[in-house]
Amino acid sequence: MRAVDIARMASSRPLTVLQLLPELDSGGVERGTLEVAEALVGAGHRALVMSAGGRMVPALEAGGSEHLAWNIGHKSPFTARFVPRLRRLLRERSVDIVHARSRVPAWVAYLAWRGMPPGRRPRFVTTAHGVYSVNAFSEIMVRGECVIAVSESIREYLQESFPRTDMARVRVIHRGVDARLFPPGYQPAPQWTTDWYARFPELRNKYVLTLPGRLTRLKGHDAFLRLLAELAKSDAGVHGLIVGDADGSGRSYANGLHEEVVRRQLPISFAGHRDDMREIYASSDLVLSLSSHPESFGRTVLEALSMGVPVLGFDHGGVGEVLAAAFPAGRIAVGDEQALLAQVMHIRNNPLWPATPVPFTLDAMLSKTLALYAQLTGTESNNT
Repeated sequence: MRAVDIARMASSRPLTVLQLLPELDSGGVERGTLEVAEALVGAGHRALVMSAGGRMVPALEAGGSEHLAWNIGHKSPFTARFVPRLRRLLRERSVDIVHARSRVPAWVAYLAWRGMPPGRRPRFVTTAHGVYSVNAFSEIMVRGECVIAVSESIREYLQESFPRTDMARVRVIHRGVDARLFPPGYQPAPQWTTDWYARFPELRNKYVLTLPGRLTRLKGHDAFLRLLAELAKSDAGVHGLIVGDADGSGRSYANGLHEEVVRRQLPISFAGHRDDMREIYASSDLVLSLSSHPESFGRTVLEALSMGVPVLGFDHGGVGEVLAAAFPAGRIAVGDEQALLAQVMHIRNNPLWPATPVPFTLDAMLSKTLALYAQLTGTESNNT
């Protein structure tokens, strides 16, 4: 049964849900926001999303949700001007749930919410999507009436880092993958393949190692470059692919990566931001996750595994949690680049594929989230 069908049964009346985040450009938080909004609309609810905008807005609106273009993610004292405006909007739109997914928007939402009469407030939900710095600013993410942790790793982090948190309010709802979009054994369309190798002819007939993710220092690109340098010494058939782009503050870092690859003549190509990750996974022999800091969940890891593509990743945070459940052979001790090299070479010579379907589905995530909204608003259907 589809998650929207479950959600339709879970609530006895239509709800209005407002999700807040800094922008809708790319990334797991943004994708999850769209998925929840689409499920809300499909279940007969009204979905509002507030952000500064981005390339994902057309898809959001095409799915029947409304986008409110407010720059509420900017770290500036001037962002406080949105507090009274948001309070007025919550009242005028009769919002039932205000769901904050990032720290600055969460502060704006919390201050607006707190200033309303208790009996006329919406319910206030936060989702802890990452491992934040431990300070009073970050503590806003555990002030929700309900706090969603996207993995057991994040729940443990919240408990350790913010010990005053009432853990009874923390609910683990794992992120999930839609196997209909990332099916096992998927093969790209012939025209896509033709276009892909026209753009990247150096990848044809190579063993492709793909590192997806934003171009930031935390994503392990340095380790990836060192890995390809070692592999290239004995295996000319291996080629690396870095998929992702940098935000404005990361342009110098991205430029430095490009320059180092050229200077060292490494067999690595840069694909930039792509909207065809399914096809890229299917065209990869091995996907890597090498973040130096724990990831909250590891959506790219789960997407690749869902398609039957093997993944190697450092065994911490949500990535370690996903690999432990779906592909234990992919776990590498954090920072152990010799073990990483050895396992890449082992799988290169002795192919090993994950079992499918994988745990952590999109349907489960959506049904649990919308059922939580119904529970918080007291609108659970008698059919559940």
